[in-house]
Amino acid sequence: MNVTQLVEMMKFVASEMVKSEPMLTKFDQAIGDGDHGIGMERGFVAVEELLASSPEYADVSEAFKAIGTTMMASMGGASGAIFGTLFRSGAKAIKGEKTLTTPVLLAFLDAGLEAIYKRGGANPGDKTMIDALVPAIESLRQTQPADFEQDLQNAADASYRGMLSTKDMIATTGKAKTLGERSLGHPDPGAMSMSLILKFMADHCNEAVAV
Repeated sequence: MNVTQLVEMMKFVASEMVKSEPMLTKFDQAIGDGDHGIGMERGFVAVEELLASSPEYADVSEAFKAIGTTMMASMGGASGAIFGTLFRSGAKAIKGEKTLTTPVLLAFLDAGLEAIYKRGGANPGDKTMIDALVPAIESLRQTQPADFEQDLQNAADASYRGMLSTKDMIATTGKAKTLGERSLGHPDPGAMSMSLILKFMADHCNEAVAV
């Protein structure tokens, strides 16, 4: 996937994430402040505006860094910091890459995860977006890179399963932490957003291949 194709993919992701606001808000109202969906919508509306301006990026890294910077500046709050960090730190690890391949995506997500660990202090099992990100990374790490679209789909599927697993976790961070066992049975909204981002990336790639 070249830079132009990546920008088109992220336009699709941004549009679909904006549409997902009601669902994300609903789940965040159950265990959080109820503003996660609004924050994600605000961030991806800004990304839509950024990419609609037809920017030219020298490589994949520049595109992801611009997206992360835009999210961090527009979203605010913990989600803006975390998802902005994912894109910005991930971009640094793939500087100079002209195409998005399975190894490049793995390096991007892996570096983003490490930065999130340092920034937020959460770990797998703490009922956060990390629980949807780690399975995706593990899926990419275990694959034999051959078909980027299929590898991305597998990562998205693994992320979705990780998101579902947060229903069985007790929150240890944020407002949900105060709920204790009452947070059981509800998926983490951040994990849901992470899962959706990868799902929409895979959806776009698979539609492009079908065409």
